[in-house]
Order: sequence, then structure tokens, then C-alpha cells
Amino acid sequence: MVRDISLAPSGRQKIAWVKAHMPLLRTLEENFSITKPFTGKKIALSVHLEAKTAYLCKVLAAGGADMYITGSNPLSTQDDVAAALEADGLKVYAWYKASEEEYEEHTEAVIKAGPNIIIDDGGDLVHLIHTKYRELLPYVIGGCEETTTGIIRLEAMAERDELSFPMVKVNNADCKHLFDNRYGTGQSVWDGINRTTNLIVAGKYAVVAGYGWCGKGVAMRARGLGAKVIVTEIDPIKALEAHMDGFEVMPMEEAAKLGDFFITVTGCKGVITEKSFAKMKSGAICCNAGHFDVEVDVAWLRANAVSITQARNNIVGYTLKNGNTIYVLAEGRLVNLAAGDGHPAEIMDMSFAIQALSAQFLVDNEDSLPGRLINVPREIDEYVASLLNENLGIDIDTLTDDQKEYLNA
Repeated sequence: MVRDISLAPSGRQKIAWVKAHMPLLRTLEENFSITKPFTGKKIALSVHLEAKTAYLCKVLAAGGADMYITGSNPLSTQDDVAAALEADGLKVYAWYKASEEEYEEHTEAVIKAGPNIIIDDGGDLVHLIHTKYRELLPYVIGGCEETTTGIIRLEAMAERDELSFPMVKVNNADCKHLFDNRYGTGQSVWDGINRTTNLIVAGKYAVVAGYGWCGKGVAMRARGLGAKVIVTEIDPIKALEAHMDGFEVMPMEEAAKLGDFFITVTGCKGVITEKSFAKMKSGAICCNAGHFDVEVDVAWLRANAVSITQARNNIVGYTLKNGNTIYVLAEGRLVNLAAGDGHPAEIMDMSFAIQALSAQFLVDNEDSLPGRLINVPREIDEYVASLLNENLGIDIDTLTDDQKEYLNA
């Protein structure tokens, strides 16, 4: 169920390129092709459907999985990549710029398959099976969640005793959030902004809303591009950390007066709203790097702008009653994926290796899984790091027996 199957050759080319730069997944593909850990298992996957995700799907399929694939954002799906997977025999339900109704149909299609494993990005699949397809819950062994936003949703469900099967918190693994969230988001967000706007960053104010691991990466890369960086936060500890890292810290309504670029990375809604828009200079550029398109209040801009202009591909200008024009990138959706290609291949190699090994952990321990919310086992984290160090030619020290005895005394 893709838009144009004839696009498959282009998609295969993209997948081949990222595969060449994803040594961890190549190793797992070789291993899975022999061990077949997912034989007889259905995996439903909802992740941003571009080349790196596609290669993860092919690795899982090499392990015997019957794959049911959709995208986690209608603007991040790449039609040629979806076509390549469909042409290679995987079941795909996604296309670029799907309407809200189409997006829901695609999400439902992968759940209706009755999956044994769910790989989620933001929690949509888990939410859907718990609310609309509860009769399929007994078939689910467990799942893996990729994002901070998704884990917040899972923790809320677990707190209410509504989570019916175990979920591995992939985002919390060190080899995920320390690298994917920081270095991946930091680079890919500015890739998306720069290729979309074609404007200089140096000397301008970049306002970063949220100083979690993703916000740290966005702020770090903004400084590297020569921006004057302002951080807004609600957490006093993170605010202090941003200050100690050398960034200005202030409330959004104060930052709104100064900012040239605004990037939200909070996972919450209503971060930039009417009050802030009213204080922004004409020409200010807003974008979002949090999971859902609720951080920048684009709906208010649409309803209250005196004129709306398509300024450039993926840039819409909203002229307000005060005469100022505020620009929004990628409709307020994830700017690094909706206006770019997402995280670098080498970064997603680590995250998706964690995903694949966590899915295998669920299958291997089906009858003895420890509770509903599960941290990625430390041995998986360390295996991924060790494998990548080996690939990069990095050697590290090891403890002597005497040192082990000392530390364990």
C-alpha cells in the first residue's frame, strides 16, 4: 500500500548508501540470517520511514520476521523508500503527505495484522492497540519505544495500570540518548533548517526551547555555527546546566524579543504561542524538533494571520495584524525529518542496533520478562558500544583481577 511502486529503484539506492555506513546493522543482519530469532513472529513498526529505518526493517526481516511497516509522521515518509520495501516483499502502509484519515488507516493496518512485537516511535501503535484493538493484546509479547515522548506516554499508562504488555525503553539506553538525541538531533535539525532556509546562522540569535539531550545537541551545534544561543527551560536543574554550559537562559517571552531562529525540543505542547508571536521581530523563523506538531502553535497562526504565504518549499509565512511576518518550517512538524533526511546513518546505526537487539531480547525472554517497563539490558548497551569501538579501531583498557577485587571490596 504505497503511492508509486515504480520508485523502488531510487529507494533501493538510498538504502544501499546507508547500509554501507551502518556496520552494526550489517553485523546483526549476518547473525540474524543464520539464527532467525524472529521466525514465525509478526513485527509492527511505526518509525520515520526513510532509508535508515528501511534497512532496520530489512535486518529484522532477515531474522525471519513478518514485517508490517508504517511511518510515524506523514511528512517524513519517503515514497521511494517505501516502494523499495514493498517491492522487496515487506508489507508497507505509508506515503508522503498522507491525510489525517490516511495516516490513521495506515497505522491501523499494521495493528490489524496482530503483531507479536511492536516497534514504536512516539507511542501511536501502543495507544491504538490499547484503545481500539484490545482483542489483539494477547498476541503481543512486548515492544520497544524509540523516543522520549513515547516513554512519557508509556510511563503515564503504566502509572494508571493500563499498559498490557512489556515495553523496552530504547530511548533510555546510553547508546541511544547520549548519541542519537544529542549528536543526531543536533546535526540533523540544523541540516533541515539550513537546507530549507539557505540563510546564515552566524551572528544570529538561536532560541532553543528545552535542554534535554536533544536540546543540548541543538544548542551545541547552533553555537558551532556561530549563533548566539538562548535556552528556555521549566526545569531549574537543566536551566542551571545550560547556564554552566555557557548559554543565556531566560523565559520564552523574553527570548521572543531577540530570537531569529526558534527551535522547540520539549515534547510538550504550547511552547511558542500567541504571547510570544506578538513579541517576535518580523522575519523570525520557528521550527520544531519535538515529536508532535503541538509545540509551535501553528493553528493559532493560521486562524489569526491576515495573510499566509508559501515563501519557499517547507516555509510558510504568517503575517500578523501588527505587520510582522513569522515563518514556520515544515508545518511545525519534525524539521530534521520533514525538511531533511533525519539523523546521520552512523548515529541511527547505534539506535537501530539497540532496537533490533531489544526486540530479540523480548522474544528470547518471552516467558520471563521483568515487568511492564523494561530498561535496555546493560549487556546490550555495552555490546553495541564495544562493536562500534572495534569497527572504529578504538581500543580501551580493561580491569586487572586486582582492580576488580579492589572495586568489589
